Amino acid sequence: MLMAHPAVLGNLVEQYETLKILHAENGSAESRQRMDDVAYTLCVSTGTRDIDAALIAARLRLPGARPEDDSLLTA
Repeated sequence: MLMAHPAVLGNLVEQYETLKILHAENGSAESRQRMDDVAYTLCVSTGTRDIDAALIAARLRLPGARPEDDSLLTA
C-alpha cells in the first residue's frame, strides 16, 4: 500500500483538528462537510476505515513519532 508523505499527513491532521474546533464552535454544515472530506482523505491516505485509526496512523508517520509502545512502562 502506498502511504502519503509525512508532510501531507501532518497537514491533513492539522486541517482536521482545526475544522473539528471550528465545527464545535459554530456547527456550520460547511465546516462539517469539509471535516468529513479531510477525514475521508486521511482514511484513504493511511489505509484505515475510521478517523480515529487514521489519526493514529498518520501521527505515527510524522517526524519524531515514537514507534515503540511504551504504555507498559512504569515510571
